[in-house]
Amino acid sequence: MELPLHQIDAFVDGPFSGNPAAVMPLPSWLDDAMLQALAEENNLSETAFYTPALPGEPYQLRWFTPGAEVDLCGHATLATAAQLFDDVHPEAPRLDFATRSGLLSVTRDGDGLVLDLPLDEPRPATPDPELLAALGVTPVRTLRGAFDEVVVLASAAQVRDVAPNLLAFPPLPRGVIVTAAGSAGVDFVSRFFAPAVGVAEDPVTGSAHALLAPLWAAELGRSRLVARQLSARGGSLACEVVGDRVRLTGRCRRYLDGVVHLEEGVLTA
Repeated sequence: MELPLHQIDAFVDGPFSGNPAAVMPLPSWLDDAMLQALAEENNLSETAFYTPALPGEPYQLRWFTPGAEVDLCGHATLATAAQLFDDVHPEAPRLDFATRSGLLSVTRDGDGLVLDLPLDEPRPATPDPELLAALGVTPVRTLRGAFDEVVVLASAAQVRDVAPNLLAFPPLPRGVIVTAAGSAGVDFVSRFFAPAVGVAEDPVTGSAHALLAPLWAAELGRSRLVARQLSARGGSLACEVVGDRVRLTGRCRRYLDGVVHLEEGVLTA
């Protein structure tokens, strides 16, 4: 059995930037263990799997890191929409996805795509000394969202210089975001670490900005913001807080198209 595989970079600034996602269309759902094995073999921060949609119905979409299925992934959703817009729906203005985090949509915006996510309200949290020691930082404050811890630092330079000891991380639901105010046309910056789900450092984390956008919107007093993730690859996002939703705008670049060869008998759901 052969399955298509597309690798697409999301939230790019140019070639070899942004966050690579594997996008795998499936004729029907495979066994969960097989989905996890495929994500581990792809060895990207996320593999997105989707199944065909009936007319008028959303696509069914799931995301797996090399270590676990996750409840929300922004960059792989944007990459999936880019593949579908290019290959299946060249005239469609919008695509909808049924996910573990509810209905998500992606719409066209010039040469960019706009991802609509549920807002993740940041809540004050008690600093975790073990986590701060593993990060090697002294925070301005710490917060928590539905999935991730947030550590606010004093400057973008401090965010860029974080060199965490990932082996010393305490158990986390998903990961930790380090963030600070930006400069020179960038409102805020961040980095994201999630070794618990098999992602040492994520290049550009869309779902983290569902939490970061309302945090910095409140801090800076405006609903539209420009963000940059300071990973080695780097990537940029435009963020807008609209009620209980966050809209993230970014561009995608297709890197490769391939075929995965599976032995007969493994495609049982």
